[in-house]
Amino acid sequence: MSRDEILALVVKHVREAGEGLGSVAIDPARSMKDHGLSSLDIVEVVSRSMRELKVKVPRAELRRLTNINGLIDLLYQVVLAAESQSVPGPVVVEQTAPVSPTQ
Repeated sequence: MSRDEILALVVKHVREAGEGLGSVAIDPARSMKDHGLSSLDIVEVVSRSMRELKVKVPRAELRRLTNINGLIDLLYQVVLAAESQSVPGPVVVEQTAPVSPTQ
């Protein structure tokens, strides 16, 4: 799965969680809170994204994220690791270096 596909998936979930975001441009350089999402909305976006991608990310890794790009980069890294391992079921990857907000 490409980073662009993960971006589309996360943006889809952001739109579903946020009120009135249907036609608003989602800027991945901004945080979900900047787009009007509550803490519960953010948890839902992350949970739905991980469930759809069939991966798990430790909470400690998620706490470090500052914007949507950070989430996309982290999910992309986990998906790549899962694809390279070819292991069925959810894959948990712990990140040792911070994720760059843009790539």
